[in-house]
Amino acid sequence: MRNSNKYSIYKAVFYASLFISFIFASQAQAKALNIDWQLFSLNEGQQFKPEPPEAENTLQKQDGISLVGGHYLYSGELRIEKEGFYVVDFKNTSTIDQFSFYIYDQNNKLVDRASGGIGSSEPNPFFLRHGRTFHLKTGQYTLRVEVASPYFIAQPVPYVSTLAHYQQEIKLGNAIVLIGIGIFLSMGIYYGALSFARSRNTEILYAIFIFSNLLFNAGAHLILSQLFHWHNFYLTSFPILISNVIYILFVMKLLEIHPIKNKRLHTMGIISVALLVLFALFAMLFPNWINEMARYGVWVFLLYGLVAGVTRSLQGSMVARLYLVALMSFIVLASMATLPTQLSSNTIYVEHYGLAAIAMEVILLALVLTYQVGKLYRERMKMLFSLDQSNKLAHTDAVTQVPNRYALEAELASFEQASSLTYIDMDNLKLYNDRFGHAKGDELLKMFAALMKKGLGEKGKIYRVGGDEFAVISQDGDTNRVQTVIESVVEKMQQIGFEHAGVSAGVAFMYEVANTSELKHLADMRMYENKQQRKKQSFQQKVSDSSFI
Repeated sequence: MRNSNKYSIYKAVFYASLFISFIFASQAQAKALNIDWQLFSLNEGQQFKPEPPEAENTLQKQDGISLVGGHYLYSGELRIEKEGFYVVDFKNTSTIDQFSFYIYDQNNKLVDRASGGIGSSEPNPFFLRHGRTFHLKTGQYTLRVEVASPYFIAQPVPYVSTLAHYQQEIKLGNAIVLIGIGIFLSMGIYYGALSFARSRNTEILYAIFIFSNLLFNAGAHLILSQLFHWHNFYLTSFPILISNVIYILFVMKLLEIHPIKNKRLHTMGIISVALLVLFALFAMLFPNWINEMARYGVWVFLLYGLVAGVTRSLQGSMVARLYLVALMSFIVLASMATLPTQLSSNTIYVEHYGLAAIAMEVILLALVLTYQVGKLYRERMKMLFSLDQSNKLAHTDAVTQVPNRYALEAELASFEQASSLTYIDMDNLKLYNDRFGHAKGDELLKMFAALMKKGLGEKGKIYRVGGDEFAVISQDGDTNRVQTVIESVVEKMQQIGFEHAGVSAGVAFMYEVANTSELKHLADMRMYENKQQRKKQSFQQKVSDSSFI
């Protein structure tokens, strides 16, 4: 069973990896128009003047952008061979605060413009995209693109594509976003509800981790700005600072890193959390560094997860081994999202790689949690079975295998007024022990208990309370039936080799007394009276027999 669970997770990793690889490998290359871009930077507080266009020789040329934010201008020449609708958008990243597109004719006259961005309230014509549509006639144009953001996840590079091609090319990326968001939402709700039901810190931390990534991806992929009109640009990275801290705590719980048993790993985890908290505080003081702190934080938790996973795996933890499989699959795709890069595709962003990486890890970690919960369930059932066996041993007489005195006490606690208790004292147990050995005495007790249990059926229950004493309870108080069963059992035992078998019995009803202690005392006293009476009758019978002789 354990091997089956283990290999099912390995298979899930394999097929998930193939699926993700297929998605990104089979993406169609965007059919963009060829433009040689020149990048310029604008000084802090400097505004680009589109009409008339600012002289580019007054601007400073740049080879690339700064990831901690800035204000930039792209300029390039665009040749339109066929009149029609064209779309201008960005490649590499969708995390852009503000942008503007300016199109100039060959006389350097502004003929069209559009703006947008996560921080802009301008409506977006394309779902989850920054694309803007322009109708362009045949001719030569200059395209200038103004970009401003507090920080960048990757370098946003403009490109131009025909409307028809653009509409086809964005489908794959949008599908990745919708599937990923669906996974986060469903998993987050499930483990959030599970955390409240089970009150386990592991599920609580996992749910927070998922929702933090849900918030980040909803911001980065324009869902918050387009659907909910939330234009706070910092929502796209600040949740990751929280997610990084939560992930460390989650790994410590998942891998059962104990502060004493795993002192070094626990200390390393606390140091990692402290470091990530410092990253978050630094990012709050210097907002332009939020994304860089989030990026560094991802590598901190990946390093800790790797060290903790390997260490616990070497210590024999199967959960740690399965966790390592999930972690390695995450690292492959996460490296594309956390290392600043430019991608070959115009419509698959760095954020898509990040979303796919997290979605894949969320699924695989869910399988690891399922394995862990299954393991805990099996251990709990084993423990409950052991407790049940111990409870049975504690409440069962070892010789006769009927309930003992402790079981009787528990039963009497729920006694009703009409119920009866019959105390029974067997005759001649000592005789059989002394004459034939204790094995014969035990056989006497076993046979009496077995025959009484069979005779009472569901109408009563027999207990051995010690030595040669038994007790019978009858919830409906039918003492005549109990007496009939006793007489029948004694008669049968006398017929099959225990001719000296006999019993004395005393009955008490719950309504006769105030509590169960008085009930037992009354039944015991009446049993003793019955025993004395039987001895007296036996003595008189012997006297009568001797007189007759």
